Amino acid sequence: MKRYDVVIIGGGVVGASIARKLSQYRLKIALLEKEEELAFGVSKSNSGIIHPGTQNPPNSLKGHLCVQGNYLMRKIAMDLGVDFKEVGELIVAFQENEIPELLRLKKEAELLGVPGLEIVDRAWLRKREPNLNAEACAALYAPTAGIVSPYRVVYDNAENAVRNGAEIHTLAEVEAITKKDTFFVIRTKKGIFNAKYIVNSAGLFSDRIANMVGINDFYVHPRKGEEFLLDKKKENLTNHLIFPLPTKTSKGILIIKTSDGNPMIGPTAEDVESKDDLSTSDEGLAKVISAAKRLVPSIDENDIISYFAGLRPASGKDFIIRREKSVPGFITVAGIQSPGLTAAPAIAALVCRLLGESGLTFKRKIFFHAHRKKTIHLFTISPEHTKSLIRKDPAYGDIVCRCEIVSRKEIEDSISRGARTADGVKFRTRAQAGRCHGTFCTSRVLKILAEKCKKPVTEITKRGKGSEIVKGEKRVA
Repeated sequence: MKRYDVVIIGGGVVGASIARKLSQYRLKIALLEKEEELAFGVSKSNSGIIHPGTQNPPNSLKGHLCVQGNYLMRKIAMDLGVDFKEVGELIVAFQENEIPELLRLKKEAELLGVPGLEIVDRAWLRKREPNLNAEACAALYAPTAGIVSPYRVVYDNAENAVRNGAEIHTLAEVEAITKKDTFFVIRTKKGIFNAKYIVNSAGLFSDRIANMVGINDFYVHPRKGEEFLLDKKKENLTNHLIFPLPTKTSKGILIIKTSDGNPMIGPTAEDVESKDDLSTSDEGLAKVISAAKRLVPSIDENDIISYFAGLRPASGKDFIIRREKSVPGFITVAGIQSPGLTAAPAIAALVCRLLGESGLTFKRKIFFHAHRKKTIHLFTISPEHTKSLIRKDPAYGDIVCRCEIVSRKEIEDSISRGARTADGVKFRTRAQAGRCHGTFCTSRVLKILAEKCKKPVTEITKRGKGSEIVKGEKRVA
């Protein structure tokens, strides 16, 4: 039984960001995640947008943290080798009577401190977005919007935290929490952890964790969003992130540029009962296609290569980030839906402040390893650079995933970094994420995982226990 200064519950982008931030100090830290790997909860279905802060009320916590996070994400991306691309966003109006709404959004965003905002006209749009619906008459342009890989933001933060002394425990679902003297006793499926302080960033299940210590004043209900990934040949479909005017419950159905090239369309916004409901539907597809074609008429359903759904942890209109006075030492981080990815580094800074107010002493480490070497992805580098890598290690020339140009070396490196499942490899490398959905590469990915993890291939899963891919007994030659 180990004792920690801080235990973080939840291994998504917020939990990983908090772990990295805390690892700057002389503290004993553990992050607990119930799934087989990090980023397998809410974060796995994130759109990867770094929002500028244009669609949040100026008096909201999420609005302020979004603007701060947008600024902080740039340095974090440089430190950790994350591919951040500033592409800008357009919130589009189709009728002249919608322009006052654009002006209202602009004014509110300026109150939050969003820089460079501009109302652009039809001529501007036609020049810079030739595929946009010609009926679009104006848009709010926010140049500081960007895109990242949400998975790699999680993994890179977590790896850097581990390098700086933090511990990460997966398959460690929390079952009960009690208070004994000055410590919390956290019982998990992986054993017992003692902690002076707890940060509850458990996403969809943060209400359940809160209930364990007697906090019952909020409920997280899942809000499902269906999204659809287009073929990479449509990479230049738009030059910016394209938004419609927002609704009361959602930013609307978007045209989303991604850091890996494949555009996405979506998401829907539907409140559902189950926190495990990741189904897609014909109705969701029809709704997304209709809304997306209004923005960009050339979008074709035949260009869709993948359907998926994610669940947002909705709880009221704003983030819930607070220290619980009724449970000293317990910090709640709940209701972190959009713009949670953008706000994550700012949330981490706020959590540190709340821990300090709760009595935690912060002493900076003399040596903090702020940087990590950028992960090599062949699909992002030149043929000349690839040739030089192959000369150093021929495994770079053994292409496993032809759609996304992923080598055996990249897959082996992802396993060394913590991948234990087929999805873990996919999120880190993009192997199996192309137009063939792993038809050609999945068997090799499984074989490499089995070799490196020293397991029979029948024990290798897609995303954890219950998702085994190969069935049957292992034959002995």
